[in-house]
Amino acid sequence: MIVSEKKRVLFVCVENANRSQMAEAFAHLHGGDAVEALSAGSRPSGVINPKAIRFMAEVGYDLAAHASKSLDEIDGEFDAVITMGCGDSCPWVPARRREDWALPDPKHMDDADYRRVRDEISTRVKTLLASL
Repeated sequence: MIVSEKKRVLFVCVENANRSQMAEAFAHLHGGDAVEALSAGSRPSGVINPKAIRFMAEVGYDLAAHASKSLDEIDGEFDAVITMGCGDSCPWVPARRREDWALPDPKHMDDADYRRVRDEISTRVKTLLASL
């Protein structure tokens, strides 16, 4: 029997407080034990946005258990590194695959727009995991 290795995925945005945190959460939700999902920021805020916690709770995920962390805390190689529109603020991390999703930062959006970004992240994470 062949046992496939767990896929490692890293989601990166500047503050690690909204988009990358939601992407990590969706990777856990959609990928289960088949994926090791992490997120980090190039300039982490140190806190998870309360809106992110509230809107992820709507889909059954407790983001309050997460911590905003720096890329300096992340090591190893990844099957995929996904950046969230942070441009030059996102340093290079070893990965077999790199994508930039260029998603707008929802931190100042109204509830409806924040949910749209959340749902777009969910869709993209599902597509990503299916392609790994």
